[in-house]
Amino acid sequence: VQLQASGGGLVQAGGSLRLSCAASGRTFSSYGMGWFRQPPGKEREFVAGINWSGGITYYADSVKGRFTISRDNARNTMYLQMNSLNPEDTAVYYCATHRTILTPRNSDGMDYWGKGTQVTVSS
Repeated sequence: VQLQASGGGLVQAGGSLRLSCAASGRTFSSYGMGWFRQPPGKEREFVAGINWSGGITYYADSVKGRFTISRDNARNTMYLQMNSLNPEDTAVYYCATHRTILTPRNSDGMDYWGKGTQVTVSS
């Protein structure tokens, strides 16, 4: 599976960005997916997960109500809409696939990872 994340950039606090993750190499609707991030100097952390159909999602408390994960199985693409961004959201964001159709809630079971996309939120 190849994953390509895009959509990162520099945004002011309170702004929005939408990340995309394009996948290839495996039937897109056969696995759950997730977004993770690694802030500067910190370990990678879970952000959001989505099941194979897009019907079940799960969020880290730090982004709940601000971020929305979704997927378009016809386009083999997953998204992360990020609103009300703050400087604590600054990180490299990664997309990854789960080994099952289920909704990931952490990094357990994640099998393929894309290269990250940088998100920088200025105050």
